[in-house]
Amino acid sequence: MFRDIPESDWRHFKRVHEALHERFCQRALDELAGVVHSSAGSAFDRYQRACDLLRNRNQELARAFDDFRRSTAVLQLVIMRRMRLLTDEDLGVFTEQTQQTVRGVDSLDSAEQVAPREPPPAAPVRSVTGDMKPDLQSGAPVDGGGR
Repeated sequence: MFRDIPESDWRHFKRVHEALHERFCQRALDELAGVVHSSAGSAFDRYQRACDLLRNRNQELARAFDDFRRSTAVLQLVIMRRMRLLTDEDLGVFTEQTQQTVRGVDSLDSAEQVAPREPPPAAPVRSVTGDMKPDLQSGAPVDGGGR
């Protein structure tokens, strides 16, 4: 999907990867502290929320940081950008080409969130015998058109 990044970007990526990994972990620990020290709910409720939070953050951590290869570096940068870990300042150390790729993919995702695609209209359904069946969205009968 993405090309390998230039050698200079790979060297930057290794440093940025480590810094953003630390940033992510600190963010997760701060969130966890907020849950643990909250006065909302019982101790068991807070414990469950803490477990859920850690499970979710572990999945995010794996998605963003576990595939440490030059061939996946751009994809990881995009993921980190979407997670709001990769700042403009962090991205600024990379070549213009890598910056444009990361920003371009990130903007595609943002545009899709603003204007999500409409689902395709439901196709008319005809029973095996050729009888009309109601349209599932409107409830109106659909003409079977005969056999």
